[in-house]
Amino acid sequence: MKGFVDKNICIGCGLCSSICPEVFEMDVDGLAKAKDIDLTDSLQDTAKEAESSCPVSAITIK
Repeated sequence: MKGFVDKNICIGCGLCSSICPEVFEMDVDGLAKAKDIDLTDSLQDTAKEAESSCPVSAITIK
């Protein structure tokens, strides 16, 4: 599994990177981006929490 951010939807609120900084970070453009890593079992729950917390549904975990 990996995390993905749709930058066309992201509003740059930073919630995902505060919930799961191991997977999400803020890019130089002020929008979130997902690190290119495979999610371990321990990270999947936190990444899914970030996905469900995104106010504009810009995050996908798959």
